Amino acid sequence: MTVLPTAVECSGITKEFGAGENRVPVLRGVDFQAPLGEMTMLVGPSGCGKTTLLSVIAGLLNPSGGSIAVLGRDVGGMRGGESVEFRRRNLGFVFQQYNLLPSLTAAENAAVPLLAEGVARKTAVAKAGELLAELGLGSRLGARPNQLSGGQQQRVALARALVHSPRLIVCDEPTAALDHETGHQVMELLRRVALRAERAVVVVTHDSRVFEFADRIAYMNDGRIVKTEITQ
Repeated sequence: MTVLPTAVECSGITKEFGAGENRVPVLRGVDFQAPLGEMTMLVGPSGCGKTTLLSVIAGLLNPSGGSIAVLGRDVGGMRGGESVEFRRRNLGFVFQQYNLLPSLTAAENAAVPLLAEGVARKTAVAKAGELLAELGLGSRLGARPNQLSGGQQQRVALARALVHSPRLIVCDEPTAALDHETGHQVMELLRRVALRAERAVVVVTHDSRVFEFADRIAYMNDGRIVKTEITQ
């Protein structure tokens, strides 16, 4: 079997919240890998630690113990501005709540990561518009979030995650608020537009309807990875 380069490598990751008698262990020694060129899904019951693990991978939470490498970098050793800069350049985020800015158009929302990098507004919005057109929203570039359906808003959120060409895309329940057909359309777009040999996609979901889009599925329970299946 061909061994693919690894985008995410977690070893013995633990995460606890609180202290003393109020200490709550959420991750209990997680070993997890996500290869480049694949979509890896993290699945399991509510409260098993999926979103906490995703947040640790994305650098939004610091682990209590263990080690984690993202794109070959020891993210646990990063501090302050270095961690922020690494995430900004290398990670794209797609969340269940679209978190679009209501005063901005679809194209402007999708352009936000480029604007944060200092790209000229006209250039950033034009590039975002090209990506939105690829996602089927070419006629809705000037629409604001309240003028878009849930599926259209999710496509804008997907474009925002991809516009700066990150190498790791992390998605937290991206289809939970969508109906079956729209959810499938979003996952098809995610595979078609996001997956590249030099890029990885990690999706947290409990939506079994979209398992078919995964290259591998890591099953979590009680803060641990209990099984990993290669599906494609």
